[in-house]
Amino acid sequence: MSAQHKNQVRIIGGQYNRRILKFPDSLALRPTPDRVRETLYNWLGQDCTGMLCLDLFSGSGALGFEAASRNAKKVVMVEAAKPVFAAIKSNKELLKADHIELYCGTAERYLSTCKEQFDLVLLDPPFATDLLNEILPQIVPFLAPEARVYIECATLPELTEWEVLREGKAGTVKYALLCRASA
Repeated sequence: MSAQHKNQVRIIGGQYNRRILKFPDSLALRPTPDRVRETLYNWLGQDCTGMLCLDLFSGSGALGFEAASRNAKKVVMVEAAKPVFAAIKSNKELLKADHIELYCGTAERYLSTCKEQFDLVLLDPPFATDLLNEILPQIVPFLAPEARVYIECATLPELTEWEVLREGKAGTVKYALLCRASA
């Protein structure tokens, strides 16, 4: 990424296509690359119409804004870092994206108060943590019957309770689209 494109990400599809979103400096932020986002939304058929989506570790917001851009009914974006959350809020206002709800706090705290079930859950926690392993079992009660879960990480975790529908790798990033394994 060249210096002029540092701290910004471009929406690659849907109604916000080509819009540039800015975010603050943070060592933990690594926005999902365009190619990976394009692959994910190709897997989902490019359309999120009617879906309730949860972006549990929003970071730059790239994944959640892409879902919102593709006609998701509602996207809940959760971010714990206050400066990063402020940027997400600013980008939401810039796009006039009223179907995005924001929550400033940890994923665990959000889930402790959540009463919804989601069709798509986006999980891209900081790579230097074990949050993915911790959160995967916790999100199960919040999944709609045909829900899909997208994960992005350095190393795919043990996925015994999950069916891997698709998976890929881009550089050091591994990613997969999951659903609950049949009982």
